[in-house]
Amino acid sequence: MKHRRVLRAAVTVAVTGALAAGMTMALTTSANAGTTLRASAAEKGRYFGAAVATGKLSTGAYTTILNREFNSVVAENEMKWDATEPQQGRFSYTGGDRLVSHAQANGMSVRGHALLWYQQEPGWAQNMSGSALRSAMINHVTQVATHFRGKIYAWDVVNEAFADGGSGGRRDSNLQRTGNDWIEAAFRAARVADPGAKLCYNDYNTDGINAKSTGIYNMVRDFKSRGVPIDCVGFQSHLGTSLASDYQANLQRFADLGVDVQITELDVMTGGNQANIYGAVTRACMNVSRCTGITTWGVRDCDSWRGSDNALLFDCNGNKKAAYTAVLNALNAGPAIPTDPPTDPPTDPPTDPPTDPPTDPPTVGCAASVSLNSWTGGFVASVKVTAGSAGTSGWNVGFTLPSGASVTNTWSATASGSTGTVRFANVNYNGRLGAGQVTEFGFQGTGSASGVTPTCTAS
Repeated sequence: MKHRRVLRAAVTVAVTGALAAGMTMALTTSANAGTTLRASAAEKGRYFGAAVATGKLSTGAYTTILNREFNSVVAENEMKWDATEPQQGRFSYTGGDRLVSHAQANGMSVRGHALLWYQQEPGWAQNMSGSALRSAMINHVTQVATHFRGKIYAWDVVNEAFADGGSGGRRDSNLQRTGNDWIEAAFRAARVADPGAKLCYNDYNTDGINAKSTGIYNMVRDFKSRGVPIDCVGFQSHLGTSLASDYQANLQRFADLGVDVQITELDVMTGGNQANIYGAVTRACMNVSRCTGITTWGVRDCDSWRGSDNALLFDCNGNKKAAYTAVLNALNAGPAIPTDPPTDPPTDPPTDPPTDPPTDPPTVGCAASVSLNSWTGGFVASVKVTAGSAGTSGWNVGFTLPSGASVTNTWSATASGSTGTVRFANVNYNGRLGAGQVTEFGFQGTGSASGVTPTCTAS
């Protein structure tokens, strides 16, 4: 949700009696309750974040609150397509890099927002369509996620791709018109570019169980069943004066699919119910073990895109509002994210003496396998290299591409050639592999790579 979009009416229903009762009940904090939002969230294994405009980082009153209260940040606009690739193939990371540096200096994680969104596309992308747009889209995801590789906790890979209303279907956009698999293609490209980041889908008006949230639910269920790399779902939660009675149940049904859920852009209209709704949203997150964090869309009321709604936790003077206290109490009273159950205890050691070690010499070599994400006119190849039992000090993978296919971009390897027989060599950080260790690289191309088989040689 951004400064370039007007506020949409939240899809809400009346608060149930149970929720209303919870709103009036005083919450007891734990013995070692946190005294700030970031401390309390961290004690429970979660983050509490804020959307940041980097231009405000030079404002002392703003950064004082940000650094004290939040342990996660997301860029309001600095990581979107129009900001990071204003001209095709020419990338600008100044704003995003500044936010990452601030986060690293202040012990904060970073959510990346957003790799692909039908709004805030640069003008050159708005004028593209079909296979040309698909290729540009995949290149954008690859380049931006690679630039920030290892620095982003979770990416909103795709933002707001589902339509409002009762259909539960996709939103019409130039991205959607490149083919219904465009979201899947984006997630696969993001996984190759930044394997360590959580990959999320993010949307609004999904606060309860309704047609739109169910359409997204069905997509996530399909992705999980087919191995499409999706790790989390973001619920923007731009709220009015009431909260869907099935808010928590909606979070839970997504979590039951095996993905994390996150409240990504929380703000609530001012009024007598503001503190109650903030508290109820926080309790709902705390009650879902896979709800890993909450982000408010801004820090102070005067920083909010919602203008006179005064929708955040701090007023323009930096004072804590009643909503702040409601959130802090709910964080302190909530359960921590459970740790993984202990593994079975070790069995008694064997009494037989160890057998002689195998006499077969270690195998010098490597193996390679490829996974293709293809569309009409282009493809992305993800290649896995596995070392033999002797390990490697370097490797080289070869492909013979079909006629008409051409490599246009490579990451985590260096390419020799672009058509016909193409060879890919390790870069300085991934050539040395221990026995059986695995590394990955990828390349993007035009045409079709269907049926290609890699060969791997090691040194």
